[in-house]
Amino acid sequence: MAADPLQLACPQCNALNRVPAARLGDNPVCGRCRARLFPGEPFALTGAGFDAHAQRSDLPLLVDFWAPWCGPCRTMAPAYAQAAALLEPQLRLAKVDTEAEPALGARFGIRSIPTLALFLQGRELARQAGAMPLQAIVQWTRQHLPHGR
Repeated sequence: MAADPLQLACPQCNALNRVPAARLGDNPVCGRCRARLFPGEPFALTGAGFDAHAQRSDLPLLVDFWAPWCGPCRTMAPAYAQAAALLEPQLRLAKVDTEAEPALGARFGIRSIPTLALFLQGRELARQAGAMPLQAIVQWTRQHLPHGR
């Protein structure tokens, strides 16, 4: 099973790509648009692409639900961006602007921001509200990943 390719959605065009697990660290690119599948920073996620990343991709997805007017969200943003370098390619990091994508905030019952939510194949594994520093983001995420990830 470890030799089976993983299905990953592209952070630019949302196309699904098959990547051998052993090649995740080799900077794979999208077969459709040639964008890097692991950009080294969180990518903006919209309602149009959410399911491709949260349900159809085989890697866990960490989502920061935030808003531009939120002070704690802006404070946490640099730490969240740095977390991508520490956590990829074991998982993907995305951001959902709840002002631009209110339907996603409502769909997941986001009541306060920032809120981190960890998804794997359509299932929410964990959720944490409130701003966190870099090490707390990394530790919280690793603590909630399924064993073997």
